[in-house]
Amino acid sequence: QVRVVESGGGSVQPGGSLRLSCAASGIIGSIDNMDWYRQAPGLERELVARFTTIGNSAYYANSGKGRFTISRDSSKNTVYLQMNSLKPEDTAVYYCKVQTRIAGYWGQGTQVTVSS
Repeated sequence: QVRVVESGGGSVQPGGSLRLSCAASGIIGSIDNMDWYRQAPGLERELVARFTTIGNSAYYANSGKGRFTISRDSSKNTVYLQMNSLKPEDTAVYYCKVQTRIAGYWGQGTQVTVSS
């Protein structure tokens, strides 16, 4: 059974930091990408950051460049998103997606609220 579980969300003040975690289990085959998406109320889900396992490379959407860092612990099939200098516009549900050559698997999401 495939499980993708996010954790680490919460409420912070502007300028604060959070570290999100995403643990994947039961994945058959090799993982190509581990992504973080987010969806704010009334908006479409958008890609925030991507970790590509081939080459261990990272991609960031403009919204997170310079503030977010994605990393992976391959031994645990876990990906992290360190978010610094958080802004109110970062408020959203953050989702992890694990992409293999066969399928993509989503987690349930974790709420991040940035507010004073």
